[in-house]
Amino acid sequence: MALTIQERLKDLRVEHGLTLEQLAEEVNLSKSALGSYEADDFKDISHYALIKLAKFYAVTADYLLGLTETRSHSNADFAELRLSDKMIDLLKSGRIDTALLCELATHKDFVKLLADIEIYVNGIAASQIQNLNTWVDVVRAEIMDKYQPGEHDKTAHLLNAIHIQEGEYFSQRVHNDIDCIMEDIKEVHRGRNESVSENSAAAELKKSLDEIADFKGSRLEQLIMLFCKQTKLKYSRLTEEEKQWLTRIAQKSELLKTSIPQRGKKKSLD
Repeated sequence: MALTIQERLKDLRVEHGLTLEQLAEEVNLSKSALGSYEADDFKDISHYALIKLAKFYAVTADYLLGLTETRSHSNADFAELRLSDKMIDLLKSGRIDTALLCELATHKDFVKLLADIEIYVNGIAASQIQNLNTWVDVVRAEIMDKYQPGEHDKTAHLLNAIHIQEGEYFSQRVHNDIDCIMEDIKEVHRGRNESVSENSAAAELKKSLDEIADFKGSRLEQLIMLFCKQTKLKYSRLTEEEKQWLTRIAQKSELLKTSIPQRGKKKSLD
């Protein structure tokens, strides 16, 4: 989700390690004006102040206004970026959160993630892994021949178990890489939810889930309640036939396999 003007200005100031008083001295703007630009009820910023702050932070005015996610490269040439036509179409389509993609790609461990993926898809480590597995097979064969271990011998089972499966090994490595990156990005986003509109879909869903958590009905009743709330449907206004059809449809949902945490007293679906 794109940052607001207030969030961009505050983030830039914090990145530079400045208080409002210190920033006011640097850009020759009043502390009260700078504070109002970062406030939730911010309404406008003068052209003069916008240019002043953009020059001071070495970013474009478009970035401060939220018109682009690019801070300083206002006219980057696609040819320099070496992007494929499909990638450019995807970035322009609006189907993905490009701001989140940028955070992912600029994370300090993203290069490591790509390196692990490259090693796997190009088979760079395949021969080394095969050599290790061959060595394990040789040792196991020698033990079997010399000691004739029984069916349940621990050493024989251990040597068999330490075979390296290339796909599983790199799947785990990539999984660990992306987990670390996601946790860091999540931490950066922590606290930004306050800027989400109370009327947003996410806020509406959270409110509905909170209300359902107070409802001590069956899983089926919870699901029907959630559906009615999200679709602004008044259950009491449905005919008996419509209620029966809604119940039959809800009974086919995979969500019935999981329950919603409950608390409080049971409330009516009406």
